[in-house]
Amino acid sequence: MDLLGLKTFRHGVHPPEAKDDTRALPIRQFPFAPLLVVPLLQHIGAPALPLVHDGQEVMRGASIARPDGRLSVAMHAPASGVVRRVALAPSISGRMVPAVYLEPFPGSTQEVAEGAPCPLDAAPAVILAAIQAAGIVGLGGAGFPTHVKLTVPPEKAVDALIVNGVECEPYLTTDHRVMLEQRDDVFTGLRYLLAVSGARRAVIAVEANKPDAAAHLRAGLPADLAATVAVELLQVKYPQGAEKMLVTALLDREVPSGGLPLDVGALCINVATTAEIGRLLPHGRGIVERVVTVGGPAVQRPGNYRVPIGTPLRFLLDTVGLSGDVNRVFLGGPMMGQAAPSLDIAVTKGVSGVIAFTDHEAARATRREYPCIRCGYCLDACPIFLDPAALHALARNEAYPRMAAEEHLLDCFECGACAFVCPAHLPLVQQFRVAKAALRKAAPAAMAS
Repeated sequence: MDLLGLKTFRHGVHPPEAKDDTRALPIRQFPFAPLLVVPLLQHIGAPALPLVHDGQEVMRGASIARPDGRLSVAMHAPASGVVRRVALAPSISGRMVPAVYLEPFPGSTQEVAEGAPCPLDAAPAVILAAIQAAGIVGLGGAGFPTHVKLTVPPEKAVDALIVNGVECEPYLTTDHRVMLEQRDDVFTGLRYLLAVSGARRAVIAVEANKPDAAAHLRAGLPADLAATVAVELLQVKYPQGAEKMLVTALLDREVPSGGLPLDVGALCINVATTAEIGRLLPHGRGIVERVVTVGGPAVQRPGNYRVPIGTPLRFLLDTVGLSGDVNRVFLGGPMMGQAAPSLDIAVTKGVSGVIAFTDHEAARATRREYPCIRCGYCLDACPIFLDPAALHALARNEAYPRMAAEEHLLDCFECGACAFVCPAHLPLVQQFRVAKAALRKAAPAAMAS
């Protein structure tokens, strides 16, 4: 606990927040692009299987792809229009993935047809099936199918549910605006989550730089949730929003190496994901859009926009306006997000932010790399107490199995705190990603476990 009495975790860093441009801007509806490209793989797991064909007319919200097994979710039409083709499309990973190319009708509206509602008192299996059918995945960026995450194995039990409204990444204010503008959806989603998880209590975690959101949630807490749900302010620190950090800060429990919050009786769900559950399930709808923070020094009209899934980045950035010297565009925040390999890729369910930087910021960020000076700053920054310097030394020698066996590489969630403080400017996170990729290639079964 810090001197102000706010809970937190040990270690971590304090990057500039850079949230002032968008935190006070209400969510606005984004227009439809002339052509929407809906990837059928927007989540961890198997791509959805298309249900439409070239030339078919679909209505906004109609199911256009079904889940392919348990680790997959449905996809829905983000606009009423005509399917121009079902073909491969570029993705943020650099791979081509199957996608539905949809041309919206002229004057297409935001209306979405009602489906079969999922009652709050439905059996857990029914709620989980409704979440999968709605195409809901983790909207904080991970993209893990939510129905799978909420499935508690028989040998485990959840006593505490954490709704993650921390949003510690620089620039991003999506969750902040959702808490202010979709409070009722958050509470409705919480009721579904409590019912399906069996948790006896829930905490909505909010960083102290969002006092208005915490106050708004507390003021509107419904009577039926008052004895079960608390709103907790946390110290402003990165990566406060990581699951393991939240479990430590709020519950004083340590998730074991290689483990999950479930192993200590906890379950963490992003607040935007919670709000979508509350917004969609009572109406039997699927995800057709999501709130995205569009910002960064290169953006002329930053804001929080409700962007149709499948909107090409090029159309999105042209619409908000750019300075002429854009150098790099991040999907998500600059700490854990990924640089977009192309502006031809589309906004997917896991894209919480589109942050554009100019040549000026890129030049400032381009720093000469020096040998490790063994200063230990990275050890003091790592929130899970790894030794990034030792991992770096092993990575340079491509000793990837030793990185996993001796230095717990697979516990690293690539927050970037070590690279942020490194005076030698070592590309630590990139090295760790390369090592993990090599281990996956060598032993995919071991990595999956």
